[in-house]
Amino acid sequence: MSDEAEPGFVRVRLDLSYDGKDFSGWAKQTSRRTVQGEIEDALRTVTRSPVTYDLTVAGRTDAGVHARGQVAHVDLPDGVWAEHREKLLRRMAGRLPLDVRIWRAAEAPAGFNARFSALWRRYAYRVGDRPGGVDPLLRGHVLWHDRPLDLDAMNEAAALMVGEHDFAAYCKKREGATTIRTLQKLHWVRETESGVLTATVQADAFCHNMVRALIGAALFVGDGRRPAGWPAEVLAARVRDPGVHVVRPHGLTLEEVAYPEDGQLAARAVEARNVRTLPGAGCC
Repeated sequence: MSDEAEPGFVRVRLDLSYDGKDFSGWAKQTSRRTVQGEIEDALRTVTRSPVTYDLTVAGRTDAGVHARGQVAHVDLPDGVWAEHREKLLRRMAGRLPLDVRIWRAAEAPAGFNARFSALWRRYAYRVGDRPGGVDPLLRGHVLWHDRPLDLDAMNEAAALMVGEHDFAAYCKKREGATTIRTLQKLHWVRETESGVLTATVQADAFCHNMVRALIGAALFVGDGRRPAGWPAEVLAARVRDPGVHVVRPHGLTLEEVAYPEDGQLAARAVEARNVRTLPGAGCC
């Protein structure tokens, strides 16, 4: 995966959002509806191209997960970009289904890679704990938890998780992939009017199921089934704990992806590809 477009191509950054309810996640799959598949099909159609131009995304989202601030890039032939750049957004809006929108399409600066150049990703997870359930108008984006939640206890537990750790206990293991991540923010707030609790979860990167597993642990603390120190104890064990419940995807939204200044994009991409170890850990 190159950090520069091949000669004769232009790298285009796409900023987009989608409602994940009816998608089988981001990554294209045979016979399944995905965000990547819809966008690539629409792009091929509006540019009248005989080939598919592959997208690279900042963070692959699972089935049912939403995105407000997703970022991707695509390398287009110079001639295709020159012909379509001014009307690409309008044409894509006319071709794409209503549950996915592209808000910006612009030539990317040198060294830009939507995945590896990212400094951090910020997610929000929303939970309602009112006895009567969730507002029907919000039900597609808010999880209902049928026990009252203690906001202070959840934030006490969250504070113990922030920092660089091996999150193996909260990740679905993938062969050859590291589970070391830097969790920069994990904090809960409750909206006064709606009563909805929103977790902000920000990290340099996430491993598979990490956010939803962290939320599941927090809910067990919030409803009193586990003490505030339990999620950190699970984290320290570095082993997937069957007691950690991975919550449903519809409460999760990718809110924002951040990138460094243009001159630092390539260096960030190189850094992100480095194999990570924790301080004091043996390398071999």
